[in-house]
Amino acid sequence: MKSRELTMARIYLLEGEVQLDKLLKRLHDWEKLRGLTVFRGITGFGSNGRIHSARLVDLSMELPIVVEFFDETDKVQLILEHLEDEIKPGHAVWWPVRVNG
Repeated sequence: MKSRELTMARIYLLEGEVQLDKLLKRLHDWEKLRGLTVFRGITGFGSNGRIHSARLVDLSMELPIVVEFFDETDKVQLILEHLEDEIKPGHAVWWPVRVNG
């Protein structure tokens, strides 16, 4: 199968701390990503150790959110540099991936 190398990136957020719509608009309209997926977690915790969890009795706005995307390596690096002031240290990861085609 023919393949090529790209870079996958994930940005870890909490629902209540960022304007997700603003980030998505930027990544779609300004950065022209080839694609993106947002995952909403049901439970998670970060460096402060506080557990954020969804329960049937409450609709928490502090659930974990993962924004995941892939593109050409140079483009992903540039996007992460553009977002550096908006992403907390330790909340973005990236690695090389192979894509078919």
